[in-house]
Amino acid sequence: MQCPFCREMDSRVADSRLVAAGTVVWRRRECDGCKRRFTTYERVEHALPVVVKTDGTREPFAREKVLKSLKIACNKRPVAIDTLEAHAEELEREIAESGDKEVASRVIGERVMRRLKELDEVAYVRFASVYKSFRDIDEFMSEMGKLVRTRPSD
Repeated sequence: MQCPFCREMDSRVADSRLVAAGTVVWRRRECDGCKRRFTTYERVEHALPVVVKTDGTREPFAREKVLKSLKIACNKRPVAIDTLEAHAEELEREIAESGDKEVASRVIGERVMRRLKELDEVAYVRFASVYKSFRDIDEFMSEMGKLVRTRPSD
């Protein structure tokens, strides 16, 4: 593993642990050249499908983009970053395990909305307002009405 400080190619593993429910290996490394320490994360690389966007363009699936969207929707909400990372990881795993070579961006958006609806209703509304690009306040209020009707009564 190349040292991020001195670019030396040799380093040794000082500590190693399983994280993210055993799906990621966290390693603390020490450079043989400069003796500084750095952290690496190792995960299985899934053969991910290509995302087909609404305009027909295609791009590789990027968990980072899903996580960024979740963070924006949950900004200033009582949702832990670990929870968001777990949801992004779970979505990536679902998509990889589907075996499809291509997946529509609409499918990804719907799955993100479903997770946000269970996680935090305000975050769900934030995401849905951008994702569904409501034309006017009536469409927005209609979606809010659906959300209120499906809520379990306390």
